[in-house]
Amino acid sequence: MGENAHSPISLLIVISVAFLMPILLQRLRWTMIPFVVAEILAGMIIGKSGFNIVQEDNWLSILSLLGLIFLMFLSGLEIDFDTFSQKKKEGGNPFAIASFAFLLIFGASYLVSLVLNGLGIIEQTFFMTLIISTISLGVVVPVLKERRLTETLLGQVILLIAVISDFMTMILLAVFISLRSQDSTKPLLLLALFAVTFVLYRIIRRVRKLSSFEQLSTGTVQIGTRGVFLLIILFVALAENMGAENIIGAFLAGVIVSMLGPRKQFVRQLDAFGYGFLIPIFFVMVGVKLDLWALIRDPKVYIFIPLLLAALYVSKVIPLLILKKWFNWRETIGAGMLLTSTLSLVIAAAALALEENLIVQSLHDGLILVAILSCFISPVAFNRLVPAKTADRTIRVGIVGLNTITMPVALEVQQAGFDVEVYTQRRQIKENKDVIENSQTFYNKFKAVHIVDDFSEDTLTEEGLFERDVLAFVSNDDDTNMRLARHAQELGKKTIIVRMENPTRHDEVQKNGFILFSTLFSASALLKAQIEAPNAIDLIARTEDAIQTIIMGNRYYHETQLKQLPFLGDALILRIYRNNDSIIPHGDTRLQLGDRLLVTGSLESLASLENELS
Repeated sequence: MGENAHSPISLLIVISVAFLMPILLQRLRWTMIPFVVAEILAGMIIGKSGFNIVQEDNWLSILSLLGLIFLMFLSGLEIDFDTFSQKKKEGGNPFAIASFAFLLIFGASYLVSLVLNGLGIIEQTFFMTLIISTISLGVVVPVLKERRLTETLLGQVILLIAVISDFMTMILLAVFISLRSQDSTKPLLLLALFAVTFVLYRIIRRVRKLSSFEQLSTGTVQIGTRGVFLLIILFVALAENMGAENIIGAFLAGVIVSMLGPRKQFVRQLDAFGYGFLIPIFFVMVGVKLDLWALIRDPKVYIFIPLLLAALYVSKVIPLLILKKWFNWRETIGAGMLLTSTLSLVIAAAALALEENLIVQSLHDGLILVAILSCFISPVAFNRLVPAKTADRTIRVGIVGLNTITMPVALEVQQAGFDVEVYTQRRQIKENKDVIENSQTFYNKFKAVHIVDDFSEDTLTEEGLFERDVLAFVSNDDDTNMRLARHAQELGKKTIIVRMENPTRHDEVQKNGFILFSTLFSASALLKAQIEAPNAIDLIARTEDAIQTIIMGNRYYHETQLKQLPFLGDALILRIYRNNDSIIPHGDTRLQLGDRLLVTGSLESLASLENELS
């Protein structure tokens, strides 16, 4: 061991570069360049390809390895298994579309690899198939979030293709390395590793529900964080002793944590540690060790680099033309371009292949260079082709009927941020003149009143009522309300509220799929609620509070008692709707996946609750 084996100077330079690169990109407004690409380029400048002021010592070697391990752990953690069970949405089933698209990509990658093998560029056809078919979640996810596309069908299909590719290529890589081994027991050991993964998942799932475990998860103990690092090291050790690679073990540890449905705040903490410290060191060191000068001295590189880059785009863009069935041409081509982004897994797989003597150093460096180039080209091309989703517009509400009920409601809903317009007949204005003049607040603040001669369909169409998102027909005439509601339904409107004072016609309203409102029904429901939960109405009535419905979609809280939720704040769960049942919640009530929670509280508390549960 040399004298400078533990010198902190090289580590200081690497960490300084990792710290300064995001600041530099922000100042120069080079936001199109992914941070990981910038870190590799910075490493090339300070490493063998540039000034060569950093040498890999023991510290950097260990921290870089830990960075790679943690990167693979977070790759497994990014796989959201809830998306695999998504129900069919309008336009298609995202999982079915993504699965079929990945099979096409994998088949095209194999054909392209056969061509490269025939040209003498590569020797390991199946390994190159895995390399070409990989997709970088670390590049795809930020681009989709920036364009506000994650909740659209296009965004979900792109994300699912990347997730399936990430999962399948990593598992197939482990199988490939195992089968290549001369030791016939290694494939069996790999199967045993997968079995251990399943068993540990079941055990951890039970343990984390213990009340003592929940208590140790806060404060200075942070038992969950300690457990994650124990799990990573355990699987790294198991993988290496079972003939697999450490990155496979780290990936499986991430898969286990993902299947447990961790809290989003906990995931953010892990991301902060990984991407804030260990992972940047790994990427910078990738650039440090990349010898560009030695690479360009190899004549084969001038053929290999363009061919492999072309192979990446051919194997993604052409198979994904199948998406034209659901999307337009720009979105289809854009999806293929973005999904050509390949970085983290290529770097990990290339390092593994070099260690296993599957590829030579020049091919290893060439693969990394091609991955970097793809991450330059793909996000820029996608952003050019696919426009960002516009920010969610304000919900437009149309209220038919001006009276003592609708005036205060219109004001409060408007103050909550909705675009509200009230429609009334000219004769009703005269009848309600005294009421309006007495309600000085309404008169001063609410000007969006449409005065019409009658409530006919043609008249209200001309006034633009039926272009609104939410329609409330709450005039004093039940027949008028039902007639206009049916017309709105024929136009495809979904959120329709109908005032019906005649109790015998309440079923008629609900059978038509409308939302029922009546003063008698509301008074009865209010009285019942005050009897069952006296404080609930006070919370709803407070002007600073809001009320909304939240869908329980986080499996981490499945079968969790309400009294064990640590983040309620001042939020109050009023009702739980489960299948066809309406449940009055108590402290011992257990949440289940798919529950619809009617909650009230401050906007901050509701946002926190929705962020954790949804």
